Amino acid sequence: MEKQNRSGTAGKVIRCKAAVCRNPGEPLVIEEIMVDPPKAWEIRIKILCTSLCHSDVTFWKISIGPFALFPRIFGHEAVGVVESVGEHVEEFQEGDMVVPVFRPNCRECRDCKSQKGNGCSIFGDKLVAEMPRDGTSRFKGMNGETLHHFLSVSSFSEYTVVDVVHVVKISSEFPAEKACLLSCGVSTGIGAAWKVADIEEGSTVAIFGLGAVGLAVAEGARLRGASKIIGVDLNQEKFEIGD
Repeated sequence: MEKQNRSGTAGKVIRCKAAVCRNPGEPLVIEEIMVDPPKAWEIRIKILCTSLCHSDVTFWKISIGPFALFPRIFGHEAVGVVESVGEHVEEFQEGDMVVPVFRPNCRECRDCKSQKGNGCSIFGDKLVAEMPRDGTSRFKGMNGETLHHFLSVSSFSEYTVVDVVHVVKISSEFPAEKACLLSCGVSTGIGAAWKVADIEEGSTVAIFGLGAVGLAVAEGARLRGASKIIGVDLNQEKFEIGD
């Protein structure tokens, strides 16, 4: 059955604005770009909210090696609404609220079905600069030049295209400014408490560093029933959080 698109943009190139980094370490520039329609097993997302992760800054500084790909659209912590879907996409539809994630989950391989890790044996963890299935970009500058993806997300754009293995559907009632943190920081911290440390009820937990990830670890420890949570940080302002 042919999928309906109420906005009338399905199958068409969308022109929108994005924060483009043209050279390592240089300020990002707001430019008008073109975003291609999604291909098979891909969805195009209208970004509602995005945040800055330290990994964005790390890759922004890299000037040599295979990860130094420019011009590029950074950003991987975000939340958005599905604008259109490509062929063979059944689990998502226009209007769904979704969180794009850089770690793939095909939901089919042995590793993705396992509860012991979050690595995918089919798509791997290659930190690819383009779409994972065909190795091409869905972004172009207004002069036709290719703009590289980042961590399979590229959320510093009003619209982005993401493979279905990099998307999770969430409730539309979730506040966008909070949901965007689920992509990386919060899931990393809570996952560390629940999956890696496997904190037991009544435990005493010490957390070194109270950034976004550290605070998420604290919340994960609280949810697991830790009796005492000790936060260690050099930033004096973080003491207010502890109090």
